[in-house]
Amino acid sequence: MPLCLFRDHLVAPSWLIGVMILFTLAAHAQQKIVWSDQEKPIVEQIRTLRKLDDNVRAKTTSDLALQIRQLPVVPNKLVLAEALANLSTEGDFGRETLQEVTTTLDTALREQPPREQKGQPNSLYVELASLVRYEHMRASSDSPQFAAAMAKLEADDANREKADFTLTDLQGKQWRLHDLRGKVVLVNFWATWCPPCRKEMPDLDALYMKFKDQGFVVLAISDEDATKVMPFISQRDISYPVLLDPGRKVNKLFKVEGIPKSFVYNREGKLVAQSIDMRTRNQFLEMLAQAGLQ
Repeated sequence: MPLCLFRDHLVAPSWLIGVMILFTLAAHAQQKIVWSDQEKPIVEQIRTLRKLDDNVRAKTTSDLALQIRQLPVVPNKLVLAEALANLSTEGDFGRETLQEVTTTLDTALREQPPREQKGQPNSLYVELASLVRYEHMRASSDSPQFAAAMAKLEADDANREKADFTLTDLQGKQWRLHDLRGKVVLVNFWATWCPPCRKEMPDLDALYMKFKDQGFVVLAISDEDATKVMPFISQRDISYPVLLDPGRKVNKLFKVEGIPKSFVYNREGKLVAQSIDMRTRNQFLEMLAQAGLQ
């Protein structure tokens, strides 16, 4: 799953706290990290990636991956590889581009293996494992931490397969996940202040309208207060149910460490697909196809 350190959202304390890439790199600067002349243009381009048209962004991302890979083996190299990886799954910039990013992170980790975090695989290995497991990228890591990260993701998915919850939507209706067996369900975690969340909402709503008569249900879950969510939704033409998760109990149940994040269950209640970031219409369609919706 993408590390939230380079996101626009706050989903949990410690390393799960996400901030915009600009502020994150600025924070590194405040920690007296000195960017070399070779690194400074890379930092600036990463800061402005979201401002680019998707086609330009794909080419720029691929070029940045190669530039980072060519940097000397210094701590900043791993920081930049992580930053780029966090932004490279926000949509569909092509499998070749994402593979370049994955290879760069894989290379940086082999050059400078970080320590475990309290007996758990370092979050950078979890990032790499997520790219391999969920985006079907290739990595050559033989690190025990990478193997542990892959095992962690498998265990997390097994728990999500069994997960159940009951939440209330903005109209006061209660929804229980297990009561929706027989339908295809997409559980989407989002927030009003998350740009990638906002970007994917129109496509998600269009697909909801297309497939709802075939038994397709979207449960969009926000951990924000109703006073923030209701005005936001009222200003947008969103048709699918929006649920509130006070206290983040369901976020924690699903181990949501970054948003947007979506999970698709088939009619038998089996978890068949999930995203680690924002999805485009075509990417959502690929996920729904795994549950039999065409």
